[in-house]
This record gives sequence, C-alpha cells and structure tokens, in this order.
Amino acid sequence: MDVLFLLVPMSVLLVFALMALFRWALGAGQFDDLEREGERILEDDVPKFDGDQGPT
Repeated sequence: MDVLFLLVPMSVLLVFALMALFRWALGAGQFDDLEREGERILEDDVPKFDGDQGPT
C-alpha cells in the first residue's frame, strides 16, 4: 500500500511529460503532412546526382 505513494505521483509526472512531448510535436509540425510521407515510399524517383558524380 505504501508503494502507491510513490507510483501515483510518478504516473502523474509521466502523463505530464507525455503531454508536453505531444505538444512539442504538434508545434514542431511533426503531424502536418501525413499522407505525403505514406505515398513517398511508393514513388519511383530517379536518384539525383551532382554533375561530377555518376550512378553507383
């Protein structure tokens, strides 16, 4: 029963930390364009090379 005095405040702090992390992710634009990243893997893009580089 005494362990609850430790676990409850720790879980509240964890929830606040996760909420702060989620708020940072929203502010940093991590969730702005979800569809584009899902479609990007399906595109056949030709690799871009500099003028002095050739395909490997």
